[in-house]
Amino acid sequence: MAKYEFDDGNPKSIEEYAKQLLGKSFYDVIGWKIERDCNQVTAEQVDSYANKHRKGGLGNLLENVYFNYKSNSDPHADFVKAGVELKVTPYEKNKKGELRAGERLVLTMISYNSPVEEDFFKSHLWEKCRLLLLVYYLRDKTLKSNLMYSIDYVTLFTPPAKDLEIIRQDYRKIIEKIKAGKAEELSEGDTIYLGACTKGATAAKSIVPQFYPPYTLAKKRAFCYKNSYMTYVLNQYIVNDVNTYEEIITDPAELEKKSFEEIITNKINQYIGTSDEMLCAIFNREYNNNKAQWIELAYRMLGIKSNRAEEFAKANIVPKAIRLDEKGSLRENSPLPQFSFIDLVNEEWEDSTLYEYLSETKFLFVIYQKHNSNYILKGCMLWNMPAKDLEKVKSEWEAIRDVARTGIEFQITSSANGPIVKNNLPKKSDAEIIHIRPHTQKRYYQFADGSIIGNGTLSDSDLLPNGERMPKQSFWLNNTYIVDLINQRMTEN
Repeated sequence: MAKYEFDDGNPKSIEEYAKQLLGKSFYDVIGWKIERDCNQVTAEQVDSYANKHRKGGLGNLLENVYFNYKSNSDPHADFVKAGVELKVTPYEKNKKGELRAGERLVLTMISYNSPVEEDFFKSHLWEKCRLLLLVYYLRDKTLKSNLMYSIDYVTLFTPPAKDLEIIRQDYRKIIEKIKAGKAEELSEGDTIYLGACTKGATAAKSIVPQFYPPYTLAKKRAFCYKNSYMTYVLNQYIVNDVNTYEEIITDPAELEKKSFEEIITNKINQYIGTSDEMLCAIFNREYNNNKAQWIELAYRMLGIKSNRAEEFAKANIVPKAIRLDEKGSLRENSPLPQFSFIDLVNEEWEDSTLYEYLSETKFLFVIYQKHNSNYILKGCMLWNMPAKDLEKVKSEWEAIRDVARTGIEFQITSSANGPIVKNNLPKKSDAEIIHIRPHTQKRYYQFADGSIIGNGTLSDSDLLPNGERMPKQSFWLNNTYIVDLINQRMTEN
């Protein structure tokens, strides 16, 4: 399959050798090993590599079998003489054929045993990530074994200058919390491209004391490139897909003077006090009060015309227009992604879809307040849910999941407008931060006796573990919670 020799001090030689993996499966690599060395790869070794619960098993296979070195916890890059770090990582393809990274890319552990290195370019992290050999394989869950996955992309990768400056700012933000003895408050959503993800068999088993006072116990964490960043890297830097994204920051030199957050918020906040009608005139947009108007104005203030901002795609930043009434209240709750009850009942918090979303997502709230017939721009804020609030959401989420596990009970009453269906799931009034409510305006219930209630169709409903059906549901951020955090941020500023 491959010529064995390569120069381990030459990055291009290593890359060319690795590119012979293209189009091959992991089974092919094992077969090539047997043919090359005339040695049998034992069934135990194959089972170990194929174990889907073993983190990094496929990466270890390529290290041991293809590159012929033993997996280790050496702090230096995998190919020391070349300064190259090997990263074997999955990607996935959705029904539309779109590609996305299968997971975040873990770079190296964050040490709580010694002082942090303040200079990013002298850090252990930079040694590990300055030149990556990325090997992407297609994670096709329809295949019987992960050893059947195909290796489709191989390339050396260093972040371009603009990305690197944002990564350096992210590093600074992470280590400042660590130096303050607040590692327990770290969240992946704190930063833009570089994250601090939890690391360990379970978060509960990976609690350790910090190096810095007050020596509070904190979860073990690792530096990582976020899933959203790796998705962009795959599509734009590796696959070279048609780039339809718009840049907000066109000059990397801007990032040498201001942080990413300052650049984004300054672009919008310069229009504070301007009405939505006047903003429409400034940006030559029809003033029609349709639902998209206020978020489209946010994009125009950022200097782009569409919702495909390059930096937002890389950083998983979700813009939301918030419209307060004259008294500063918010009528609408804020939707989060839809979920399936079948998935929900099988999840634990640290591995749940909601935890992944809230811990990794940063929101750009663009805030308007009603004044007579217009909405006036009050400002904007980049925000991610802090660790202490994630803990509250955990208990609220578990309350919902536990009812779904034990069985959702329905109570049907009559009214002049037809039957009303109530259930025993927690209500918005039972929680501070999140609640669930229908994802669709259509109602469709199907009960154990086969009876159906509602004005929707089967596609508007979600299957429950007991075989009954109810309208599709989403998690929502409580409107009162959003107003409280906006008021707190405005007071701080």
